[in-house]
Amino acid sequence: MLSRARAIEEVAGKRFEVVVIGGGITGAGVALDAASRGYSVALLERGDYAVGTSSRSSKMVHGGLRYLQNFDLGLVREALLERQLMVRLAPHLVYPTPFLVAALGEERRDRKLGLGLNMYDVMATTRAGRSRRERRAARNGEESDDSHWSPDRHRAIDRDEVLELVPALAPREPKDAYLFYDCQTDDVRLVLTVLGEAERFGAVMLNGAEVTEVLSQNGKATGVAFVEEESGERMEVGADHVVNATGVFADGIRPEELLGEEDVPRIAPSRGTHLLIDQADLPMGKAACIVPAGEGRMIFSLPWYGRTLVGTTDNDFDGDTVHPRPAQDDIAYLLDAVNDFFGTSITGSDLVGAYAGVRPLISTGDPRKSVDISRKAELYETSSGMLTITGGKLTTWRRMAKQTVDRLVEREGREAPCHTHEIPLGMPARPEDLQAPEGVGEEATEQLAFRYGHAARKVLEIARSEPKLARPIVPGCPDLLAEVALAARAEQARSVADVMLRRTRLGILAAPDLRSAKAVRSVADVLGAEHGWSRRRRSREAEAWLEVAAQEGVDPAAAVSRDG
Repeated sequence: MLSRARAIEEVAGKRFEVVVIGGGITGAGVALDAASRGYSVALLERGDYAVGTSSRSSKMVHGGLRYLQNFDLGLVREALLERQLMVRLAPHLVYPTPFLVAALGEERRDRKLGLGLNMYDVMATTRAGRSRRERRAARNGEESDDSHWSPDRHRAIDRDEVLELVPALAPREPKDAYLFYDCQTDDVRLVLTVLGEAERFGAVMLNGAEVTEVLSQNGKATGVAFVEEESGERMEVGADHVVNATGVFADGIRPEELLGEEDVPRIAPSRGTHLLIDQADLPMGKAACIVPAGEGRMIFSLPWYGRTLVGTTDNDFDGDTVHPRPAQDDIAYLLDAVNDFFGTSITGSDLVGAYAGVRPLISTGDPRKSVDISRKAELYETSSGMLTITGGKLTTWRRMAKQTVDRLVEREGREAPCHTHEIPLGMPARPEDLQAPEGVGEEATEQLAFRYGHAARKVLEIARSEPKLARPIVPGCPDLLAEVALAARAEQARSVADVMLRRTRLGILAAPDLRSAKAVRSVADVLGAEHGWSRRRRSREAEAWLEVAAQEGVDPAAAVSRDG
């Protein structure tokens, strides 16, 4: 990725065919899709890439088994096809995980759930359930069958296999379980990978660029004005097309257009809270579990980056969407469900991290039609010609982007087919990419291979040339200081929070180890060396991390210890 200084030069005062507002997964996808079709593209992000919902997901690329309960078959089918495609395009970053629905003690497996899993299997298979158009396209050679990856069909497994996969269930004497597959990822790394591919096709990305105005002439959008965060300078960039991909913040871009157009959907925010637990306290092993949470609701517990990730809640939210915090009631709800299911006694003081995200669910702007339409994406065009794409979920980002750029192509009458179904998202690491310098262990190289793929070699090259950067950021964790240098050089990371919450995930994986400015001073020093900060600036940046961590509520165990 271009440095911020270079990106500012490339964007300010220039004109592009497409300007995308928003640097989450949807905006990144639109930038990649448009650039790969030959459009000139600039993307502007107010804060940091994936700072909003796209870093606060459930880390799953999945069909959404629970949507079958609502007979939302179209959404499930679409997501399953995208899941299969993502595994093919980014095999190092999107990986299958077994999920268990266990019957404990004398319980019997839920036959209705078995029927639902049968349907899930059918919709995920290569041929069954494919639309007439999809089958015709395959016959005509327009897509290959291997684009429809599918794991094994669901099956019933016995007690021994259950305990082999999920040791945490041992105290509950599981009888058997349904086993099916979905996929996991690192959501931020997926965003950064998509942005990297967009740049390869010529797109220019800039973070720390808050769009404050959509410029117009004769009522039609002609570009945007933004404020560059570090200088405070107002800059303009022209555009033939403006795409608003700001997710939960979409209503804030030219809200006067929305107030006068009753059929335009409105954002109905919903907060989802997630907890991180030490594997020693809840050893998930190799698989995830679907956990009953009362009143017919379900949550999940799954292994992620060596921790156990528990989520999620789904509550209407009218609070701070910029810095949503895990609510105490949500934390208690998730812990109660986990403790009841696994027979544990985990408390808030045992948590190693937590986070909350706000989903951009959709309701219509017409009070006569107001209705939640689940996780479906919504694309609409307002009177200025600005396109807004919102709703949806992490799994379906590519289809949302395709839908948006298809509209641009259609209104221009341009011949420009979509190619994102065949564009690899990064490359898997080869053995020669993972030749580590002394002091960098196998756990670190394995994590680098997952996180960066082929680009892991760049981290190891930094660690080799600067041995002090071969050390871990947090003792006992595999993340390297060399990753901080790469984040500053090639990923526009500007703060300790950018590194701790997004370039690495240590801010939510090891929060109790990060309770002092001293704990993150090494990160501030590496960033400072890359950006030319003074010692005083480095100290301020380290202190600023404590403010962000408190604001985001990533360390609920600290609050418990203070209250205690």
